[in-house]
Amino acid sequence: MLQSKYFRTCLAIIAFLTILYLGSKVIFLFTPVVAILNLLLVPMMLSGFMYYLLRPLVSFLERHKLGRGLSILLIYLVAVGLFILFWVLVWPTLREQIQNFIDNTPYLVQGMQDQFNKLQNDPSLSRFFKGDTDLAARLSEYLNDGITWVTNSMTNLIGVISSIVVVIATLPIILYYMLKDGHKLSPILQSLIPRKYRKEGQEMLKDIDSALSGFIVTRVLLNVVLGIMLYIGFLIIGLPYSLLLAVISIPLNFIPYVGSLLAAIPVVIVGFIDSPSMAIWSLVIIVVAQQIQDNVLSPIIYGKSLDVHPLTTVLLVLIGGDFFGIIGVLIALPVYMIIKIIFLRIYEIIVAERVEEVEVIKEEQL
Repeated sequence: MLQSKYFRTCLAIIAFLTILYLGSKVIFLFTPVVAILNLLLVPMMLSGFMYYLLRPLVSFLERHKLGRGLSILLIYLVAVGLFILFWVLVWPTLREQIQNFIDNTPYLVQGMQDQFNKLQNDPSLSRFFKGDTDLAARLSEYLNDGITWVTNSMTNLIGVISSIVVVIATLPIILYYMLKDGHKLSPILQSLIPRKYRKEGQEMLKDIDSALSGFIVTRVLLNVVLGIMLYIGFLIIGLPYSLLLAVISIPLNFIPYVGSLLAAIPVVIVGFIDSPSMAIWSLVIIVVAQQIQDNVLSPIIYGKSLDVHPLTTVLLVLIGGDFFGIIGVLIALPVYMIIKIIFLRIYEIIVAERVEEVEVIKEEQL
């Protein structure tokens, strides 16, 4: 009985649960470790993100007879140059729009209510608002609550600033060593895999690396191009705060499916406060830009889909946001892709071993 597979499996499960129970009793010992991990989580995530984004450039420069360290330093110099250009060319306009938006915040609610009152008093549209005279007041109240929430969130400014300081101080260092020694990680991970499954493990790591690289690089390209298209469209129709709204839409669109809706909400609200026709044209610009991204650019850049069902993506975003907030929302899909690849590889190994066992049994019977 001690040699049976079922008994060994049950014993392993009991041992694992015992370890978890004992660990829960001394969890206070891990509090400093958890605090350090929380402090380094954002820098490590951003470093991993930038690693996959910049690794093709490092490889390109390395193929042209530049050392890896020199290639990384050259990319850093170019990044500093781009930041200076942003600071000189883009930041003044963006800062002005942010300041104007903050100064005009008290008038946004009143502006929305005025627009609704005009629509209710319009004879051709009044029948749509019949029986719902409090619609403008309720929507204005929702907008006021949203602005209040944003204002109250500014109380965490000190914590945000400290986090930004940690990121700025640690990200370049972590990213440098990732780009310099990242190619050594795969052999180290492969050495931890049992020799019997090392070939399958190598293929699994290669699939994970390819999936993450393709996802990150393509999402950045698509969202930056989308932000540029939105900015140009907003300038054409004369939307207020066009640069600010386009910049806000870029990070929001990193959230699959839900992000495009979240990015559209402030645009439509600002457009509606200006005029109802501006809100309609803003929505047209968003829809056209999204269609160009989804139907023209995505097939060219992606080459193939991520093979993740839209409903699965939405559920992953909701679960990630519930457990880990905005970080969970952003990493939900990449983590799912990694877990999916691992489980598929393990399943293939199990199936292959079962088939092999059946064939051996058949040969023995013959």
